[in-house]
Amino acid sequence: MFDHPTDRGPALPHRGGAGSRRDGAPSDPPFPRSDEVAAAVAEAHRREWAFVLAATVRVTRDLDLAEECVQDAYAQALVRWGTNGIPRRPAAWLTTVARNRALDLLRRQSTARRALPLLIADEKTSVTAGLAEPAIPDPDAEFGDDRLRLICTCCHPALAAQTQIALTLRLVCGLTTAEVARAFLVAEPTMAARITRAKKKIAAARIPYRVPGPDELPERVEAVLAVVHLMFTTGHTAPSGSDLIRRELTERALDLARMLHTLLPGDPDVTGLLALLLLTDARRAARTSREGAMVALADQDRSRWDHDEITQGLALVRAALERRPGRYALQAAIAAVHARAPSYDETDWREILGLYDVLIDLWPSPVVALNRAVAVGMVHGAEAGSAALDELSGEPQLAGYGYLAAARAHFLARRQRYDEARLAYSEALLLTENDAERAFLGARLAELDD
Repeated sequence: MFDHPTDRGPALPHRGGAGSRRDGAPSDPPFPRSDEVAAAVAEAHRREWAFVLAATVRVTRDLDLAEECVQDAYAQALVRWGTNGIPRRPAAWLTTVARNRALDLLRRQSTARRALPLLIADEKTSVTAGLAEPAIPDPDAEFGDDRLRLICTCCHPALAAQTQIALTLRLVCGLTTAEVARAFLVAEPTMAARITRAKKKIAAARIPYRVPGPDELPERVEAVLAVVHLMFTTGHTAPSGSDLIRRELTERALDLARMLHTLLPGDPDVTGLLALLLLTDARRAARTSREGAMVALADQDRSRWDHDEITQGLALVRAALERRPGRYALQAAIAAVHARAPSYDETDWREILGLYDVLIDLWPSPVVALNRAVAVGMVHGAEAGSAALDELSGEPQLAGYGYLAAARAHFLARRQRYDEARLAYSEALLLTENDAERAFLGARLAELDD
């Protein structure tokens, strides 16, 4: 879970030699080593960035100013924790430092009201002309709204989907602009401009920094979940580049899904999404060979699957299905069938097909229809699979989708229609930009010539 670090015990400066004091009492513990401080700050950045930034934005109402103050707090931690010791509650320490810095800057500017228009304040936390300092939330207590406010702001429907992901990675996950640019395979100045434009749009459109009301929340949560899911799928199989997986994206998506589940534990869609991501990510280590080549599901070494993630995912999918199963819970249920199968040959494809029948009624989608067609072929044979895929050939959204051509090639090869299979694999190659997938398809094409 996206929990907070456990208490480390009192961290007091060392003022004498190791061992005991002259009066026989234990001496103060030594100063933490520089590598211990660096590790503690890095851990606090990974776990607490969103908490600290979200709490600071409530003071500044200015995303850029809040980021500046939070970055300054982390920089101070590298110095002060080495002198004063690592605090028991790093998030509270960082939040106090960042918010005090923000209040100091606002006082020196002597114009708090000019900072307010960037984000709409709520009446509980607005900064008055006197700059009354709000209370610091307790990071060890039950989560409040702050991180959910920040996520909902980044994933506002007024922003384009790719911009929502970029802003979420930057603000909620704490990635640098350079790291976000690498995730999208664009130049850093391009990504910096994109993020800047998004922040300006938030200001110009007066997008509120708040959790939507009960009438708006389901729609907004759906948008947030779609962003997290798209972030994960983009990392799970990278659209382009040399690597099959972009681990920085899948890890951040999992962090966000865990955070959302902590904030909204009773939401079955949130539970279903976390289950889906865990069950899918569990296969990560087996999806590539030690040389980085892609390994098909049928050929994966299942002993390399992450069985802890599978156990967590199975428990979550059961919980989601007991409530109101939505698209993510049903997709997770399909992933669970694969996870429970001792081998590929023992996969219950009839159950998978039945789940796809329910899913396509609930959430009609060309990609769901494609996956269902593959399940038809696995249950009823290659000819039936080919026929189901042919029915999708006129679907505009699948016209440039390489997986449709690859699935057609698979079933045509099983039917020993090798010339047509070669053409389909060649089409799939033309439509695929990821190097690992291209190598996999090229190998399948070469097998037809043997």
